[in-house]
Amino acid sequence: MLELLMTMPSVTNNPDMWNAVLARDASRDGSFVFAVRSTGIYCRPSCPARRPRREQVEFFPLPEAAEQEGFRACKRCKPRGAKSNDPRSDLVRRICHAIDDHDEEPRTLQRLSAEIGVSAHHLQRTFKQVMGITPRQYAESQRLKKFKANVKGGASVTDAMYSAGYGSSRGLYEKSSAQLGMTPATYGRGGKGMRIVYTLADSALGRLLVAATERGVCAVALGDSDSELTANLFAEYPQASIDSRDTRISPSLNLWLSEVLESLSGNPKRIDLPLDIQATAFQWRVWEELRRIPFGATRSYQEIAQAIGKPKAVRAVARACASNHAALVIPCHRVIREDKSLGGYRWGLERKRKLLEKERG
Repeated sequence: MLELLMTMPSVTNNPDMWNAVLARDASRDGSFVFAVRSTGIYCRPSCPARRPRREQVEFFPLPEAAEQEGFRACKRCKPRGAKSNDPRSDLVRRICHAIDDHDEEPRTLQRLSAEIGVSAHHLQRTFKQVMGITPRQYAESQRLKKFKANVKGGASVTDAMYSAGYGSSRGLYEKSSAQLGMTPATYGRGGKGMRIVYTLADSALGRLLVAATERGVCAVALGDSDSELTANLFAEYPQASIDSRDTRISPSLNLWLSEVLESLSGNPKRIDLPLDIQATAFQWRVWEELRRIPFGATRSYQEIAQAIGKPKAVRAVARACASNHAALVIPCHRVIREDKSLGGYRWGLERKRKLLEKERG
C-alpha cells in the first residue's frame, strides 16, 4: 500500500502555484495548498506567514492529500476551511469526510457510492485521479495513522488497535509492517530495544552525521548544526538507546564515516556500506537503481522509473528519493528533472549542486 501512497499527487515544480504563494493570492485559496517540509505545516496560498525557501515547498490539490503525506494544517490560515470551485475536489473531499466520519467500520465502494450519490465507477476514478490512491487505500492509511497517534498518546498496542478499527492483530501486522518498518509492538515502544550510535564531523558540505546499529548504517545526514542533526535522529525513536559512543559499534562507525568523507573529497567510487534502513520493496528498488548511477553521471526521475519497470511511477520515484535517510550512500543527488533542473534534495539544493559539480569535475 505504501508504494501507492507514494504516488500521492504533489507538484514540486509549478511556477504558477509558486507565484500565487509569493503574491498571497486569495483567489487561489481552495484550488491547492502548499506544504513546507522544514516545518511540517501546510497552508492556503494567501497565508500571511513568512514565505519559506522554494526548495522546501510542495504543492497538493487538497488538504487531505497534504495530510496523507504527514503535514499538519496551519492554525493561522486554516486551509481546511477554504472553499473550492472545482467539482472534482469537492467530490473527493466529501468522500474523505465520509470515510473519516465512519472510521470505526469499513466503507465499501458501493456504500460510499450510495451515500455520495454518484456511481461507484465515477467515484473510484475521480478519487484516484485527484488523490493518487483509491478510497480503500485512503481508509487503510487513515486507520494506521490513528493507530500510531493512539500509541504515541499512551494507549496500549491492543487498545490502540481496536480503537483504530482493526478487528484483529493479524490485520494490523499485515497492513502496518511495510509502513512502520518494524512490528507494531516495537513501534509502540518508541523503538525501545534498538541501539544506535552516531558520530558528527565537519565536511565540505557542512556538518555530517553518520549513525549505525550493529547491522549497519541507519542514517547519513547533512546539516548546518549538530543540534539539528541529532534532534532529527532522536525524533523518530524516542525510546531507542542512542549515544555517540559504543565500544562495539564505534570502530566500524569510524571506518564508515571515513568512507563518506572520502567520497565528499571527490574520490570517484561507490560507497559500499552495509545498511540497516527500513523501507518498502518499492523504495529499495529505487534506491538500488540510484546506486547503479555512475560517479559523475545523472539520471532523470523518468529514467529511474523506466529502469525499475514502473514508467508511470515518476512521482513515486521522487517520493522514494525524498525518503532516503542515507545521503551519498544512496546517491539521490544524482537524480534530476527531465528539463535538467536539479529538482529537490532533502539536505538542500545548494549541497546538491555542489555535489554534482564536484563529481563532474
